[in-house]
Amino acid sequence: MHDPGGLAGELTPFGHRLFARVYYADTDFSGVVYHARYLEFFERGRSDFLRLAGVHHTELADGKHGEKLVWVVKRMEIDFRGPARIDDILTVETRTDAISGARITMAQRLKRGDDLLVEARVEAAIISESGRPRRFPKEWIAAFMPSA
Repeated sequence: MHDPGGLAGELTPFGHRLFARVYYADTDFSGVVYHARYLEFFERGRSDFLRLAGVHHTELADGKHGEKLVWVVKRMEIDFRGPARIDDILTVETRTDAISGARITMAQRLKRGDDLLVEARVEAAIISESGRPRRFPKEWIAAFMPSA
């Protein structure tokens, strides 16, 4: 699938980097990013990391791996350190901390320039259409753990 203009960000030695602009719709009445919107920025970072690593949501849903597979977020920890504001250009950094069985743990940071605004630790899993955990395909481990 073609990525016009680098919309999916870029793979880096640590994992993935994506740039995003803060729009009016991302902010609350005070002019800062509404807290739930940070989850959306992080989701875009994880999704585009997967895309560039060769794991496409459409292929999972089409049963390319023998059955339909779905990503689910099992756990998330988030630390808010500073606010983002309208028109800020943010950097979403995503890296894989661990993969075991059907689970992956990713560390994410959202920055404005050198300023760290939000950090998150996300545990996700792959499940079948019926909700049963599924192991990560072996070829994904090298894609998600570039230093492994």
